[in-house]
Amino acid sequence: MKKPSLDSGLCPRFQYAVELIGRRWNGAILFLLQNGATRFCELREGIPSITDPMLSARLRELESEGVVTRTVQDGAPVRIEYALSEKGQALSRVFGAIGDWSHDWVAPDAPHAKAGRRATRRPASAKHASRAAKPR
Repeated sequence: MKKPSLDSGLCPRFQYAVELIGRRWNGAILFLLQNGATRFCELREGIPSITDPMLSARLRELESEGVVTRTVQDGAPVRIEYALSEKGQALSRVFGAIGDWSHDWVAPDAPHAKAGRRATRRPASAKHASRAAKPR
């Protein structure tokens, strides 16, 4: 493989792709979707620290980029499933390589190598109560 020269700078397409995949939570979402069509609640359970609004935002972003598809299935209740598009499935080798690299180079006791915990959420009433308690 030819080494890029320092004068050439980064390829904008490469930089865009790395930032899309590397954006917080996108890698985890794409990794989980490799197992097939998945519902929102299953994704949320698979990524314990993500909030519902953040998961929704990331799924919308990945869908707008054509990496993820969203399918609404009729019925009661309505089911919405997310899956990798052909473009998203093409990332499987990338994730395989990242997985191999992480097993070789990331220490098992590294802070981010441990399973995440679901973020503790305060009830809405507690949020408003804490605001009211602050002097203005």
